[in-house]
Amino acid sequence: MLDVQGLTVRFRDRHGATTAVENVSMQVAKGEIHGLVGESGAGKSTIGAAIMGLLPAAGEIASGTLTLGETDLRALTPAEAHRLRGKRVSMIFQDPQTSLNPLMTIESQLIETILAHENMSIDAARTRAIALLEEIGIANAAARIRAYPHQFSGGMRQRVVIALALCTNPELIIADEPTTALDVAVQAQVLVLIRRLAQTRGVGFILITHDIGVIAQISDRVTVLRGGKVIEQGPTPRVLGQPEHPYTKALMAAVPRLDRRMDRFHLPRIAGETEAPAHRATTREAEDWLMAGTGTGPGPALDLSGITVRFRGERRGLFGPRADFTALDDVSLSVRPGTVMGLVGESGSGKSTLAKVIAALVQPAAGEMRLDGMILPPMRARHRSDPSRRLVQMVFQDPYSSLNSRHRVIDILSEPLWLYGLEPDAGRRDRLARAMLALVGLDATAADRYPHQFSGGQRQRIAVARALLSRPGLLLCDEPTSALDVSIQAQILNLLKDMQARFGLTVLFISHNLAVVRQMSDDIAVLKDGLLLETGLSETFFAGPRAAYARDLLAQTPTVRFDHPAA
Repeated sequence: MLDVQGLTVRFRDRHGATTAVENVSMQVAKGEIHGLVGESGAGKSTIGAAIMGLLPAAGEIASGTLTLGETDLRALTPAEAHRLRGKRVSMIFQDPQTSLNPLMTIESQLIETILAHENMSIDAARTRAIALLEEIGIANAAARIRAYPHQFSGGMRQRVVIALALCTNPELIIADEPTTALDVAVQAQVLVLIRRLAQTRGVGFILITHDIGVIAQISDRVTVLRGGKVIEQGPTPRVLGQPEHPYTKALMAAVPRLDRRMDRFHLPRIAGETEAPAHRATTREAEDWLMAGTGTGPGPALDLSGITVRFRGERRGLFGPRADFTALDDVSLSVRPGTVMGLVGESGSGKSTLAKVIAALVQPAAGEMRLDGMILPPMRARHRSDPSRRLVQMVFQDPYSSLNSRHRVIDILSEPLWLYGLEPDAGRRDRLARAMLALVGLDATAADRYPHQFSGGQRQRIAVARALLSRPGLLLCDEPTSALDVSIQAQILNLLKDMQARFGLTVLFISHNLAVVRQMSDDIAVLKDGLLLETGLSETFFAGPRAAYARDLLAQTPTVRFDHPAA
């Protein structure tokens, strides 16, 4: 159905041209799911944009052919390409919130899309829209179609985006990271839906993702990309089960395992490639400074008792009462000194809310918190001078939004040193900031650059460095690797393992990826709808969860199940 031969894409700027995709060939059959996998910058999304005719102005197809059925996509005029997009080829983007118009109802958006490509009445378009929502599994579709995007959960919004892609019965759908921001339960629902659509409608899918487990679970064929080139290609069981290229083997070795815990994650390097080691004298200064503040023993114990959080809801009518929402309901939890507690649960279970309560970013309605026996004041009582402000630090999911884009890295890292009075000398602050960059695996020259000049993984390293420069005892990690590809994820998780072990930090690690949680955590806590369902040792949990909900989470986690040494 789709035939790509010798595709080369270049981006031009004032310095010349950069080749993003080089001589890529691939085919997609009717009803087939073809996975594109590779590290960030491998060219996956560029291939999808080239097929859709959505390359930015600076991008150009330098060579190659793109054929959809009997149609030469490169020979289309702009008007013909515009008519083809949505009609024969559709796209599902990563973030459904930005794909949907927040000012329009779901009904309006579906009808608008249908009428743009089909000659039918508004009533007929509405009937088709309701049928589409029913097909993708939205209950009570006739009533829910009148809702706005913000009134749907993340998984339901992604289903609506899939419905938009299906409006005109396309031959090909390009799904670009469609499950990255979803928890395992919702992810499993979306993947089942994609597989069912491929089988029942005969739609061809190009599935772009960095999640090897997702590729292993539903794709028929896979293309492994690196640096814009095809490294390996073929049936998914063969490529992932018996990889031939050293890079594919190394990439598979970096995938977190669900069946057992590893001491470290293997990084996808091949023969002849090495990573420049940090200068020992430089990192030693940062290590000595941290050890002087945190000591050599384990970090503090964290004890939570009866934590309850309620958010005010909308009024029922003009003068009616507000329908409050309980985000956390009487949660009591203990994190042992110097250990990692994994906190898991689906979206909306209260994981991030609990971390924000501990970090004094959300005010609880009830409950008590203690750090090594010392009472942790809640948000409204925790003043800047309170020592817990320094002792409790947080690494957020999106480092780009948590780093000040107008400040250089040196200023971002120096801020905790003067804010908490840890180092009065400006020159010493500068040296410590550069030493901390070296400790987290970045060149000291990175201190003079701005956050937008770094990749996602590098920004997350900067976020970790900033948290460590506060000399914390408790580190809260809220989905720190969910948006990163498998190789960068392995680097960040190895870094967190090293820092936790070296400085005895107590860590609360939040993630919807149970394979990552197994590798990182000593203990596990499971939340659902604000209730704490289960706690215990990590290895005991993965051997057999007690709660039925926890068993479902474990069963829904995509894994690489092929029998080969690298997996």
